[in-house]
This record gives sequence, structure tokens and C-alpha cells, in this order.
Amino acid sequence: MNAVLVYFLRDMRRWVRGRLNVWSALIMPAAWLIFVGLALPTRFTDSYLDFITPGILVLTMLSAGMQGGSSLIFDKILGFLNKFLALPSPRESILYGKILFITVRGLLQASVIMLLAVLLGATIFSPAQVGFSYLVLFVFGVLLSSFSTALALFVQDHDGYAAVNALLSMPLFFTSSALMPYDVMPAWLRAIARCNPVSWAIDLIRSFAAPPLPWTGFAALLLLAAAMVAASSLLFRRVTV
Repeated sequence: MNAVLVYFLRDMRRWVRGRLNVWSALIMPAAWLIFVGLALPTRFTDSYLDFITPGILVLTMLSAGMQGGSSLIFDKILGFLNKFLALPSPRESILYGKILFITVRGLLQASVIMLLAVLLGATIFSPAQVGFSYLVLFVFGVLLSSFSTALALFVQDHDGYAAVNALLSMPLFFTSSALMPYDVMPAWLRAIARCNPVSWAIDLIRSFAAPPLPWTGFAALLLLAAAMVAASSLLFRRVTV
């Protein structure tokens, strides 16, 4: 566990020192929250800002998680990964440190977006709802960061990874329940959205304010995250041997 924390702190320090990276990571979610949440007129809800805020929180985690694999590519290209592999610490600690860093970074960004939503007039979350939202976002972040690091093992450069990231991120967001409820979606989109893990995370956060909670969705998200961590660990061991 100590080795995992060392790798985590190393990536966190590098990220914090790049101030442009910190601010740029908040621009897109904040723009969605302001220009869509406040400006888009809707008929299916009294406050679209309240409706879209869970979706923007999950979008923040989605962006942070899918971009996280670039950190591993950076280490591969500059030779840091080979040096880390030569250390006596377990190989998987490198991977787990990356997953922890990517997830915590996403949670920090989501915290800023949550605060911005409240300042813009969104309903103030109760402490229990905030805690549950962080739990869902953490599980979702682990799922995405495990996937992105596994993907980074097979992509050779930043341009290729950016292309794959763009190919996956926006379709996942737009085919989810982030922007509209299921009952106003076309039938074909509704079928896709109900199978989308992004929708599972959004629905869980929304449902806390309007029970009952979809525990089956939380269980599915948790199992999928655990399976992705296991698959990523196996791939990392095979690729780095």
C-alpha cells in the first residue's frame, strides 16, 4: 500500500504543478453547467439545472477518467515506466497508483463543479446526498480509470490515445440520461441509455433525492468496476513482463 501511495503522490504533484492542466480540466464541465443548465428551456422539469447537475458531475468523472491513460503513455514514452518496473515494489502498485490518482483527480474536479452548481442556484445537497454522490463517483471513477490505463497499454502515442478518447467519451455521454429523462427519449436511444454505465451513475445520484434507489444499478456498477480492475491488472502484468 505504501508503494501505491508513493506513485499516487508522484502523479498528483506533477498534475498540481501544471496549473494550466488543472484549470483546463474544469472548463468544459463548467461550460455545460452554465450554458446548458441555465439557458436550455425544458418542459419536463421545473429546474433544469437541478436535473443536469448529476449529469455534469458524471461528465467530469468521465472526462478525467478517460484522459487519465495519457499519464501512463507519458511514462512509457519518457522511459519512467521501465525504471519503475525495475524497482522492488510489486508491479501492480504502479497501476493501482495510477487508478487512485485518476479517480481522486476526478473527485476534486467534481467538487468544484458541485460548488459551482450551488452558486448558480441548484438545490443544495444534503450531507447524506453529497456522501452518496461521492461514493457513486468514486466507483465510476475506478471503472473508467481502470479502462483508460488498460487502453493506454496498447496505444503507442498521445495522438492515438486522444483519438480513441474522443471516439468513446462523447458518444457515452450523449447516449446516457444526462440531458433528458428516459420517457422523452426515442425508443432506440432509451434502449441504449439504459445499458450505458454513465446512465447508471447519473440515475443513482438523481435517485437519492427521489427514492427508491436503484440498488441493482449500483451493484452492476460496482461489479463492473471490480471486473475492470481485475482485467486491467492482468493485462498490465502480461504487457510489462
